[in-house]
Amino acid sequence: MNRKYWKRAAVSVAMSAALLGTTSLASAQGRRGRGEERSQQNQAEREQRQQQRQQERQQASQERQQRWEQQRQQQQQSSQERQQRWEQQRQEQIRRSQERQQRQGDQPNRAEQQERFEQRRQEQIRRTQEREQRWQRQREDQTRQSQEREERWQQQRQQQGNRDFERQRQREQELQRQRNQELQRQQRQQQDTWRRQQSDRNRDWNRDRKRDWDRDRDNNNRRQRNWQQEQQQRMQRYRFESQRRHQLALQRQRILEQQRRLNQLRFQRRYLERLRQDQLRLQQWRYNDYGPYNYRYRRGSSYYETNQYGAEMLRRAINDGYREGFQAGQADREDGWNFNPEEAYAYQDASYGYDGYYVDLGEYQHYFREGFRRGYEDGYHSRSRYGSYSNGGYSILGTILEQILGLQLLN
Repeated sequence: MNRKYWKRAAVSVAMSAALLGTTSLASAQGRRGRGEERSQQNQAEREQRQQQRQQERQQASQERQQRWEQQRQQQQQSSQERQQRWEQQRQEQIRRSQERQQRQGDQPNRAEQQERFEQRRQEQIRRTQEREQRWQRQREDQTRQSQEREERWQQQRQQQGNRDFERQRQREQELQRQRNQELQRQQRQQQDTWRRQQSDRNRDWNRDRKRDWDRDRDNNNRRQRNWQQEQQQRMQRYRFESQRRHQLALQRQRILEQQRRLNQLRFQRRYLERLRQDQLRLQQWRYNDYGPYNYRYRRGSSYYETNQYGAEMLRRAINDGYREGFQAGQADREDGWNFNPEEAYAYQDASYGYDGYYVDLGEYQHYFREGFRRGYEDGYHSRSRYGSYSNGGYSILGTILEQILGLQLLN
């Protein structure tokens, strides 16, 4: 009995243990399955967050690229607008300069007016010829059409051969004759109108041309009187200055004798002799009208105007100054004297070659001294940096002369 009890108890215990083991295994497997599911869910969430962050980074990069592109386009647009404004300002300045030059230098020219009148007359003749040609073509077309109608009428008459056709042809001829008369009347009216207009234009042009010629004559007379007064004033100032410079030359000669600068003294005497001959020639001076101011030259940062004779005299001033300066520099070098072009009397006088009075004496002296300094430097150092020796004399280089003077021909 006891053995059966214990046997049943052992069986119960074994079954309970097996049941507990199975329950524990199922619970462990359930926990393992839930852990794997949670791990997979976490992995999916991490991948989703990474994709979101990557998309956010891409979107931020695209926004930065768009902002940079917009800034670049705005900069380009601003640069283009600045370029356009600068170009407009430059065009406006050029236009104003051209208008100012045109107002300053615009003077009526009879030859140009005559040429314009001749061109208008030729244009009118050409138009008249074109109208005549058109009328001739119209008449030819009408004749050709009449011939064609006549041929058709002949054909119709041959085909029909009755009096109605003849009456119809007569009516057609009458209508054609009336049309021709109306066309001729219109042509005569057009010709009369054109002649009246041409007569009015010629009368107006002749009146305007006479008024322009009277105004030009008055302007030329006024300009000539002003120029004559200005030349006479310059001549008086030049003669007064020549007396003062003569006293300065005597003082300078005594100083050179005391310093025993024989070569510089000989140069000064030669310069005074050439200056005396120049003054004798100027005593026969008479006023001549060499035309309007059509040249412009530069002095410093300012521009001045003169006529053709004045421009040639300024070129001659620079060249004569260079030649005299070269000889003065040689003399100081031979005397063993220090480099000092301003000390020479020729530099202080600077009036040799001045004639005509078509530029102010001060302007002439300025450009004479510009050439003198460069010639003195070449002569003192025995070189040819600014000029050259040819045909028995020294002359400044053309490029240096134009660089000093900056001469321009006005339209």
